[in-house]
Amino acid sequence: MTDPILSLKDVTLRLKGNAGMVEILHGISLDIRKGETIGMIGPSGSGKSSLLMVMGGLERATAGSVLAMGQDLTAMNEDALARFRRDNMGVVFQSFHLIPTMTALENVATPLELAGHRDAFDRARAELDTVGLAHRADHYPAQMSGGEQQRVALARALAPRPGILLADEPTGNLDGANGTAIMDLLLGLSDKHGATLVMVTHAPDLAAQCDRVVRLRDGSLDRSEEAAVRVRA
Repeated sequence: MTDPILSLKDVTLRLKGNAGMVEILHGISLDIRKGETIGMIGPSGSGKSSLLMVMGGLERATAGSVLAMGQDLTAMNEDALARFRRDNMGVVFQSFHLIPTMTALENVATPLELAGHRDAFDRARAELDTVGLAHRADHYPAQMSGGEQQRVALARALAPRPGILLADEPTGNLDGANGTAIMDLLLGLSDKHGATLVMVTHAPDLAAQCDRVVRLRDGSLDRSEEAAVRVRA
């Protein structure tokens, strides 16, 4: 059996709040296999997004260890973490985070250029075509709908061919039809490229489309009622 692509051991996260230090995550241990798709659900404030950020090294665990592709993220400095994310991870947020002064093509190509790919614009154009937006390549974010902007964000995340794709409420700002379309793209493209997908969502029906559903409650994994079980063979 191969080692997990993501492995969290006794992860705790404490952050400073208005009333002092607050413990957001409490001793979480979780292994995720290469190519697996994970839907992470739980009540608002349960720590879902914080856990996703810890997995991506965007928040540093206060205690415990986070291994991604065999590398200890908790031992890396900020520069090393940035390089690791650039080379191995794609991140999709609820709020798109596109650069408003860049076209769709430029938004997708820029991370590829920064990573040193000489064919950045060719790859970006091909990825936009994959998400059905070749005809929008020269349009700016303000000229596109929310669904189209999220497709651009997805193309940007997947263009470098990351081994791990992290998605934080990727359908949260979209209507039902666009949300379904984005979910289909996420699952289809992660499968096509062999990427491991970890997705935070408030919608149990979307999470149920993943291989496994992981439920958080009050900063801890909720294993009651088989909360972390295989859903799809």
